[in-house]
Amino acid sequence: MSIKQALISVSDKTGIVELAAALHQFNIAILSTGGTARLLQEAGIPVVEVSDYTSFPEMLDGRVKTLHPKVHAGILARMDLPEHRQVMEQAQIPAIDLVVVNLYPFTQAIARPDCSFEEAIENIDIGGPTMIRAAAKNFQRVAVVTDPQDYGPLLEQIRANDGSIDHDYRFQLAQKAFSHTARYDGAISNYLTALEPSNSQMKHFPAQLNLSFTLAQPLRYGENPHQQAAFYRDMANVSGSFADYDQLQGKELSYNNIADTDAAWACVRTFDKPACVIIKHANPCGVAIADTTLAAYKKSFTTDPVSAFGGIIAINRVVEADLAKAILQQFVEVIIAPEFTPEARHLLADKPNIRVLTVPLDKQNNLYDLKRVDGGLLVQTPDDLDITADQLQVVTRIKPTREQIEDCLFAWRVAKFVKSNTIVFCANGQTLGIGAGQMSRVDSARIASIKAQQANLDLHGSVVASDAFFPFRDGLDILAQAGARVVIQPGGSIRDEEVIAAADEQGVAMVFTGVRHFRH
Repeated sequence: MSIKQALISVSDKTGIVELAAALHQFNIAILSTGGTARLLQEAGIPVVEVSDYTSFPEMLDGRVKTLHPKVHAGILARMDLPEHRQVMEQAQIPAIDLVVVNLYPFTQAIARPDCSFEEAIENIDIGGPTMIRAAAKNFQRVAVVTDPQDYGPLLEQIRANDGSIDHDYRFQLAQKAFSHTARYDGAISNYLTALEPSNSQMKHFPAQLNLSFTLAQPLRYGENPHQQAAFYRDMANVSGSFADYDQLQGKELSYNNIADTDAAWACVRTFDKPACVIIKHANPCGVAIADTTLAAYKKSFTTDPVSAFGGIIAINRVVEADLAKAILQQFVEVIIAPEFTPEARHLLADKPNIRVLTVPLDKQNNLYDLKRVDGGLLVQTPDDLDITADQLQVVTRIKPTREQIEDCLFAWRVAKFVKSNTIVFCANGQTLGIGAGQMSRVDSARIASIKAQQANLDLHGSVVASDAFFPFRDGLDILAQAGARVVIQPGGSIRDEEVIAAADEQGVAMVFTGVRHFRH
């Protein structure tokens, strides 16, 4: 069935003139509205305004333009049904075979800090979603396009099919159209249900949370081979997030690769200096900052060479040839960085199984941090709080030096990305021992000390971060006996005075942050 008539009404006018010109070349009649019609007329493309087509002018400041039987019957009519054809002929309504519509920029409007409630409401499209849904429902005959990226493929279809569009492609467009309107309505619901009815003030969380993700790729399996899995990208894409990755080489990413690489990238991109993070099973096993990425990598690797085997390496600078050579001395699953030099890429190509990813370096965070529970969803704002030196409270007689304060801040930042209970030994911008995910903070302290011993790293004079307060002095005593000379922790325990006294007794400086960093 050849396309004879198209309806075009777009807010985003990217590429619309070129599309309309091509449709005109195929002798397709074009209906349009308001600003779109004027744009096409100025480009010399023959177009009939919808108000002329329906013999009913736009009204209510453009709120009513396309809500007319002549438009919607033209879209919804099933021309394979004799009774539909008869009604259309009697009413002298021609069929509309192609609908090209995108919607008022609601999400773009509310993303602006200066967007008022009234402006947000005016950016809720009514006629657009109605036309899109009508066309998508009738995909057996009508093609609907909501994304300028689809203009090229649409024209290729028309050329290849002598002026028509095949069934499978119409169905794909309909799928995309319903997803488009669902996402649009979800954004409106999120916005409105997060407002206080009395004063339109924004609350943190909407009464109904609508999330929109699109399938990026199916995965071979999940955490274990007997589980099925897929990776979805958040449609509210955050610049610099892991989901922005571009894979330069290597095997397909697995479920665990994605989870671990996300953890590595989340940590490394928080540092301003050249940094390297090595992740194993979602926990850092080595983190370091230095003047060069090569030095940062070498320092992070020495923290725990055993655990680094088969790990994920994240770098927050361009990976050059010298760093690539050093990394190739170990077995690594994934390397992620903002960029790789041609020389580095050439070297890494000799190990084709290594997954090499690039992601733009940006420190933006997702709006929400999500955790699925059985029958529900936990939602929170991201843990993006960073502590500065002037916010630290020294609570012991011994005061840390400026260099020790710098290591405190480094250790504290690392601790935020280690599973609780967390203990992190550091010195000179390098992790020395990490205790993660234990049921007891005492056990985490012991494990961190053991890890350092196994790596032949000296803990004397080191700085230690604890992600939460010490409920008793026993954990502090273990750290002091291992060689720590400064401890950074949140404070807030009913036994703080006992722990502070223990630090004074052991000759350890202690600083409080006033905040904790549980990571479950």
